[in-house]
Formats: sequence, structure tokens, C-alpha cells
Amino acid sequence: MIVIKSKNEIETMRAAGKIVAETLDALKAITKPGVTTYDLDQLAQAIITKHGAKPTFKGYRGFPASICASVNSEVVHGIPSKKRVLQSGDIIAIDVGATLKGLVGDAAVTLPVGNVSDKAKRLMEATEAALWAAIAQCRVGNYLEDISSTIQDFAESRGYSVVRQYVGHGVGRQMHEDPQIPNYRQGKRGPQLKPGMTLALEPMINEGVADTRVLRDKWTVVTKDGKLSAHFEHTVAITDGEPDILTLL
Repeated sequence: MIVIKSKNEIETMRAAGKIVAETLDALKAITKPGVTTYDLDQLAQAIITKHGAKPTFKGYRGFPASICASVNSEVVHGIPSKKRVLQSGDIIAIDVGATLKGLVGDAAVTLPVGNVSDKAKRLMEATEAALWAAIAQCRVGNYLEDISSTIQDFAESRGYSVVRQYVGHGVGRQMHEDPQIPNYRQGKRGPQLKPGMTLALEPMINEGVADTRVLRDKWTVVTKDGKLSAHFEHTVAITDGEPDILTLL
């Protein structure tokens, strides 16, 4: 069942989203060679709790950290570690969730570390552009398939593949609500978009094949061929007008 949010609930989600945006902005400022993914996690936790919110991911199904930090061929759900020291040339996807007054904001970015290759830059740029193209489809009267097909078409037109095993989702009182939002065409329209729906759109796009596998830590998802992956995400509310992005500063 897709939960329609009230105006007050959406404003609380916006407040949670601004905490997420502030956190990502602060993490971007310190993401450089020599920093560990644990350092990023600790800063994120400090910022989120300073605002009276809770890190949504921490403890979720046993996840041990406040952020997901996924480096290079890691697609999503990378666990921060003191042993994971960022090197120049890496790219890192950072996913942040904050829960404020029982409502969730959720967003992700992929950042360069030091000097990165042109192929890494192109992948990041294409993935972020796919997210914005998908957000443009978040209008009353459109269907879920409009979002999914837009992401797939955009990625594949640039020679990339779209991860199938992990998808976007509704968000609100829970981090994962209905509907699931695949980043690829389903061949059916799915639910029609209505005011008050709140959706976490998150294209995960690979340089090589779409296939993934999970590491022995039972969390970290990596590309099966070891090639790069990028991930961008925003929480968006459907309105009678323009898409309302809740995870912006």
C-alpha cells in the first residue's frame, strides 16, 4: 500500500532531508586522500544527532554504521571502516538517512577522491544526470514506469548498465515503503503518481555489466566484473506542480 503523506508530514520529511543534505555537504568537504570511511561515518553521525535526528541506517537489520560508504566497484551498502583509507583516484558513493520525528530523509551522492580518471567522471556525471531526468518525470498523471524507463534509457544511451537487484522505493515513516521503483523498464505502467507520494529515486549505474554480488560481510554489494559503479539519490514528493525535492539544502 502506498502511503500518501500530509502537508505536515512532508514538511517534517523536508526538515529531515535538509539534515541529510547538510551531512552530505560536510562529508564532501572532507572526502580526500588519507581519510577513512570510518571518519566519514563519525562526522555524519555527529551532524545528524546534533540536529535531534537519528541515523536511519544504524541498526537497520543489523547494519553497524550511520552511512553506507561504497568505494569504486562497490555498488551500495559498503560498511565504513578504519581500515578503508581513501586513495586519490577512488570514487565513493555515500548514502545518508536521517529520521526526524519518525519521518525519514534519504539521499546519496558519488564523489571523486583527489584526481580521478575521465571514465570515472563520465560515469558519475551520467548517473547524476539520470537521477535528474527521473525526477523530471515525478509529476501527477505520470506512472512509475515513466521513472524507471527514463533511468534505463538514459544510462544505456551512454553505454552503461543499470543494476537490477536493488531499486528505489517509497519512503516516509519507514525507510523502505511501497512502491518499489526499479531503475529499468518493467513492461507495465505500475501505480499512477499522485500528490502526497514520497519517493526515494536512486539510480545505481555500472561501467560494465549489470550483475552484482554480495561480499562475505553480507552487506557490501559489488559489481560482478569489478568495474566501477555510481549511485545518486534524492527524496522527492509528488505535488500538483513541480517535483518537490526534499533532500536539498
